[in-house]
Amino acid sequence: MRISLFFCCCMICCLVQAQTTLTFSKAVLQDKIKGGWAGQTIGVTYGGPTEFRYNGTMIQDYQPIIWHDHYIKETMEKIPGLYDDIYMDLTFVDVFEKEGLDAPIESHAKAYANAEYALWHANQVGRYNILNGIMPPMSGHWKNNPQADAIDFQIEADFAGLMAPGMPNTAAEICDKIGHIMNYGDGWYGGVYMAAMYSLAFTSSDVNFVVKEGLKSIPAASDFHRCISDVIRWHQLYPKDWKQTWFEVQKKWSNDRSVPEGIFAAFNIDATVNAAYVVMGLLYGQGDFAKTIEISTRCGQDSDCNPASSGGILGTIIGYDKIPEFWKKSLREAEDLDFKYTTMSMNDVYSIGLKHALEVVKRNGGQMEGDKVLIRSQKIQPVRLEVSHPGLWPTEKRSINQVLKDKIQLEFSGNGFVIMGEAQRKGTEQDHDFVVELHVDGRLVETAKLPTAFRSRRFNLFWQYELPKGPHKVELKLQNPSDKHQVWVSNLIALEKR
Repeated sequence: MRISLFFCCCMICCLVQAQTTLTFSKAVLQDKIKGGWAGQTIGVTYGGPTEFRYNGTMIQDYQPIIWHDHYIKETMEKIPGLYDDIYMDLTFVDVFEKEGLDAPIESHAKAYANAEYALWHANQVGRYNILNGIMPPMSGHWKNNPQADAIDFQIEADFAGLMAPGMPNTAAEICDKIGHIMNYGDGWYGGVYMAAMYSLAFTSSDVNFVVKEGLKSIPAASDFHRCISDVIRWHQLYPKDWKQTWFEVQKKWSNDRSVPEGIFAAFNIDATVNAAYVVMGLLYGQGDFAKTIEISTRCGQDSDCNPASSGGILGTIIGYDKIPEFWKKSLREAEDLDFKYTTMSMNDVYSIGLKHALEVVKRNGGQMEGDKVLIRSQKIQPVRLEVSHPGLWPTEKRSINQVLKDKIQLEFSGNGFVIMGEAQRKGTEQDHDFVVELHVDGRLVETAKLPTAFRSRRFNLFWQYELPKGPHKVELKLQNPSDKHQVWVSNLIALEKR
């Protein structure tokens, strides 16, 4: 399916549902787009040193979070991989720039799958699927992606809101195509919600409005909507105490039951709880840039991505010019540096972002009148309901810790399982693609390629989610052993339908 179809649909929908016409000067529109990209870059840099070092706990007030005038340039040069929040966005921005707004989803999928950067979780499973012939939207579907509810698209959807100013439904349509490359359900909703808040950030200076109105893009029946609704409610109950809301989130929403690495662990890369930390930064930050990114960081877990999102959204609300000089001083000397894996700098992105936004405005019934940009506003509509791993709950996480030399036989009880591990090479040997058969209850279910190459690896070894309830026997059979490589099987997770 081509993206041109959704732009046509959105244009018709927008004309029907238009409530008002928003008027901006090009300078103001540019300032807000710059603010979004700048806020995101500042936020991810600020939270980088604490990423996943505080799982299931907040970062206490006495612990300083470092910052200095040369910090962004220093980090871009020494730790370029930190900026996956940016260069992942730019993969899709670059496809739009090269092929236009009608670029087919296949172009986005292939650009992302063949990029040189390292990926993890839903992104890496999506990459593996695409490299092995499973294209979007099935590359992100929970049946093909155990990581479907992870945070991945949530940290990559900023561009969709920034190129659809005041048009949250258009932003959601962009997310529908690109977000299903790697995510589904709550994982997809994370990106839809962030993009909606970015889009609405052009229309209001009220952070509370942006948070609440943006949530209308998410189906009320979803866990994602229920979690963020709770955060909004707890903020009203404890308006001066973000830590009390953090405890409430921890009590009710910290159980990651779908992303394998977070099951029965303090680690939580689920989009839902990390989105809660983004919203907490926005609500309790009260429009103060420093306070906003600090709270999102001190909530812990994915503590670089969350301030990137809250900083980017607030940066769009207030605009680049109103981001305090304390932060922009470090940013300015890095604005001409290309992000690793790209040929784009911040200054490039600022101008490309305005170009794409103006194109989207025109396609959705807007107009240019000299320096004025007239945007047809949209009444926000919820996207469709999606639920990953419906009704499945983990019942066991068993350590296996074996090398697959010939075959491994495992038994469990339930309706599904995930087998964790990795294909590994020894020393500096050339990479090797293992071929392993998965047998369930004596039946060959899958023959999978397990590359030792990090970029093309299979992030989780095997999984099945729709087995009849009861005891099951699982067997892994290695077809092409190598003395210089191994398949390490680490854990079995059993799941049961409730």
